[in-house]
Amino acid sequence: VQLVESGGGLVQTGGSLRLSCAASGDTFTISAMGWYRQAPGKQRELVATITRGDGDTDYADSVKGRFTISRINAENTMYLQMNSLKPEDTAVYYCNARKERYYSDGVALDDYWGQGTQVTVSS
Repeated sequence: VQLVESGGGLVQTGGSLRLSCAASGDTFTISAMGWYRQAPGKQRELVATITRGDGDTDYADSVKGRFTISRINAENTMYLQMNSLKPEDTAVYYCNARKERYYSDGVALDDYWGQGTQVTVSS
């Protein structure tokens, strides 16, 4: 699976950006996709996830009510609409795709990552 992000940039506090992630390759068995971010000197953290089947979503508390994750399965594309941006949202944002491999005694997870796109929010 190959993932390519786009849509990052520089925006003022309170502004909006929309990130896109295009998936290609063996995408048929992707079970969920998500956005993660990593700020300088900090660990990578979950921003939002969405399941491929039901479209169930989950968000970090810090972005609830401001960010919206969506996907178009037929186009293998995922989006992150970011509104009311804050300086603390500044980070490199990474697209993630997850596959699940089931065995008789458990499940293994395979994660795929994009190259990241920079989001900078100025105060």
